[in-house]
Amino acid sequence: MNDSSPVLSVVIPVYNEQAVLPTLFGRLYPALDALGTGYEVLFVNDGSRDESATLLRGQFALRPAETRVVLLQVNFGQHAAILAGFELARGRYVVTLDADLQNPPEEVGKLLRELEAGHDYVGTWRANRQDLWWRRIASRLVNLIRERATPIKMADHGCMLRGYGRTVVDAINSTRENVTFIPALASIYAANPTEIEVKHDERAAGESKYSLYRLIRLSFDLMTGFSTVPLQAFSLVGLAVSALSGALVAYLLGRRLFLGPEVDGVFTLFAIVFFFLGISLFGIGLLGEYIGRIYLQVRQRPRYIIGAVLEQSPRRPAAGGEPPERRQPQAGAP
Repeated sequence: MNDSSPVLSVVIPVYNEQAVLPTLFGRLYPALDALGTGYEVLFVNDGSRDESATLLRGQFALRPAETRVVLLQVNFGQHAAILAGFELARGRYVVTLDADLQNPPEEVGKLLRELEAGHDYVGTWRANRQDLWWRRIASRLVNLIRERATPIKMADHGCMLRGYGRTVVDAINSTRENVTFIPALASIYAANPTEIEVKHDERAAGESKYSLYRLIRLSFDLMTGFSTVPLQAFSLVGLAVSALSGALVAYLLGRRLFLGPEVDGVFTLFAIVFFFLGISLFGIGLLGEYIGRIYLQVRQRPRYIIGAVLEQSPRRPAAGGEPPERRQPQAGAP
């Protein structure tokens, strides 16, 4: 950061959002202009296969002083795109925002006021969520499990509209986890966090990129990435099952010795055996989640690769007009 750095950086990951980007541009810039403070908008194109990159280039040409466009080589995922934006953000405060307009850009001012008041992390929860019923139920369930299994305290882990102070952003940038969850890291690193309510609208256009499977995967990442409680809980379950199994074996052995061979109850025994097998398979899968995280980490692959950055040169061009894009091949550290 230097004296010419903006006060606010707004990081927006973009993936196949051509249908909503024109509306986003029309609402975002007036909302930020009304704040009366210096800002920049970092659009991170996460390998979109539609015309999103073309629309972002056009917006850069219209507002080059406030707009920067980061073009990732391929699709690395939403959190990797945000990390790329964090690495390049120059603002004293950073706000993340989804491109789908479910969180109105007019709400950014609320977060900025909390950051300027001294909070280094501003979490949010969505008022009157406009999502499908099963998403709301799944979100409540995951929140309930997370609160009991991890040290992460947040009312709504699925809301992308969040504010970060520079110290928290720098701490996140220094974290080299290959698979992580940015709001969870911020809640751990922040010295003076807060949470506020924000509006939530229906998606303006396009489709959600989070399927049921991806939501489940996110839940597993939260559990295994920030706590060993699942392993400890399964160890306790294993002890209890072992004790019950020993008691059952002793009981069946006693019946064998005193009553002789029996056929009755064979299907009950099958059910018990299948139950124990199910628990064992679940435990193997849980161990696999932790081992998989280790495997991803030790490969040391970059979290993202930047193909190009469209931004205004800090020097005034010798000839009229704006300078062309700067190409900066860059790999995010693993």
